[in-house]
Amino acid sequence: MLEYLPEDIRRGLETARKRATRKGSRLCVHVGEQVYPILTLGDTGFTVDMQHVPKLRGLVDIYDGPRHLSHALIIAASEDGQTMTYDFKRESLVSTSQIRDYVEERDTPAGYLATPT
Repeated sequence: MLEYLPEDIRRGLETARKRATRKGSRLCVHVGEQVYPILTLGDTGFTVDMQHVPKLRGLVDIYDGPRHLSHALIIAASEDGQTMTYDFKRESLVSTSQIRDYVEERDTPAGYLATPT
C-alpha cells in the first residue's frame, strides 16, 4: 500500500514511526559518557538507528531508564538500511541484590508435616 504514496509522504511516515519508537522506549546504551536510544532489545543483541548513533564497538552498558540491566561486549552484526543490529559477544546481567559472604543459618523448619486425623 505504501508504494502508491508519494516519496515525501513515505519519508514523513517513516520519520514519525521512528520518533514514536524512540519516545516509547526507555532502553538506551551507554558508551563511556555518551547515551544512545535502543530501538529493540533481544536475547542475542539490540538494534539502533544509524542516523543518530555512530558505529559502536567494545564494552557497553544497557539501561532501562535509570535501571542498569547489563554489561555487554558487542560486535556489529548487520546493517539494514536505516538500522544497525549489534550482537552480544558476551553479556553479564547486573544483579540488584548484594552478594552474601556468609552462610545463612536456618532456624526455620525445613518442611511441614500434617497432623494425623
